[in-house]
Amino acid sequence: MEKHISIGASILSADLLNLESEIRKLKRNDINMIHFDVMDGVFVPNITFGMPVFESINRIDDDDLSMLLDVHLMIADPLKYIDAFGTSGADYITFHLESESDTVETIRAIHNNGSKAGIAIKPDTPAEAVFPYINSKEHKYPYLNSFADIVLVMTVEPGFSGQKFMDMSEKIRKIREYADNNSAHEVLIAVDGGIDDQTAPIVKSAGADILVSGSYLFKADDMKKAGEMLEA
Repeated sequence: MEKHISIGASILSADLLNLESEIRKLKRNDINMIHFDVMDGVFVPNITFGMPVFESINRIDDDDLSMLLDVHLMIADPLKYIDAFGTSGADYITFHLESESDTVETIRAIHNNGSKAGIAIKPDTPAEAVFPYINSKEHKYPYLNSFADIVLVMTVEPGFSGQKFMDMSEKIRKIREYADNNSAHEVLIAVDGGIDDQTAPIVKSAGADILVSGSYLFKADDMKKAGEMLEA
């Protein structure tokens, strides 16, 4: 069976003055996932969007777009904000393993709000760090009863858009092999940072399922073709 690749458009690279038209442009060009980066100026040095912007985007989506809303929390204490984003319509909520929040409690809180839970890891964090949170047929952590649905591998340092891609294919491959070897085939691997038509084949061949792209999509002369290049 051919592997399905999903494309998430990082609105951090969109024309924020015309955000509604940018989102509608995504839909017209068959990009059906919005990637919403939340940065607090503490966990990462930048500050981006908060709940008012997300709620506005969700109102557009509720209107007629039917797009997946993917929230990436690059914040120090994500557990505090899970309820707010979950009840406001997030389909996916991803937080960083390196954050201050308890990983298990944060995953549970995401699931309790009806969203899919993702764990993100920075470039320096090894693949093995997420293994305890992937449902395994022979799990060594029986106290867990809630596991990650997605693992997001960062291919840049989180905090700013437009950075140069860092090859994390070996890390992606290790996570994919661990999941598949432990009957956790449903776990999705997302990749975020410097994704374009040149870097997409690298991460897809390693096992990525979701590609997050910003500048490459929004600055493309032909967004539809750019998205198809990522999926190909």
